[in-house]
Amino acid sequence: MSDGESRVVSRTSAIADTKPRTADGKVLWHFTMSLDGFVAGPNHAMDWMTGVGRPGLIEEYVETTGAVLGGRDGFDAFPEPSGTYGGWQGPVFILTHHPEDAPPTDGTTFLNCDVAEAVRIGLDAAGGKNLEILSADIGRQLLERGLIDEIDLHIAPVLLGDGIRLFDNAGGAPVELVLLNDHGEATILNVRYRPATAR
Repeated sequence: MSDGESRVVSRTSAIADTKPRTADGKVLWHFTMSLDGFVAGPNHAMDWMTGVGRPGLIEEYVETTGAVLGGRDGFDAFPEPSGTYGGWQGPVFILTHHPEDAPPTDGTTFLNCDVAEAVRIGLDAAGGKNLEILSADIGRQLLERGLIDEIDLHIAPVLLGDGIRLFDNAGGAPVELVLLNDHGEATILNVRYRPATAR
């Protein structure tokens, strides 16, 4: 391999890789997402995510997450907080309009307040680590209010066709984003796939 080829390979690898997650007290909207924009399948199905993600990724989130803020629909589908990041331990907050009928769950606090207040409570509980937003609807509301510090997406090589979209905002204005892991050179993320059945 020539020096020029080596530089191209090295540069391509750097652009494609995301820096390890750090615990900086951020409000982090975080999901694995299908290529067509779904963060969960119908009825919050998550089985399509099996086997995706790079080695060490879960451990990074276990180390850097101080608290989680989610919504009631997601909680009702997956009420056991120990399932978060493969057994992460920490405070979980569920924002709901009807906390009175939520089943008591260890480590989970049900909030009925404004989303901005829920973020304040979550950040206080996170103790300087990141507050993970694990709800498409709550994330959208926080984005509208300028309360999301980063959106962290892991795009899985699958097309779901149905389910819960990351960002459902019919009639709303486009939200422009700045790509943080492009080293200042690319503004469009290009990916190439082929169907797994096509050899």
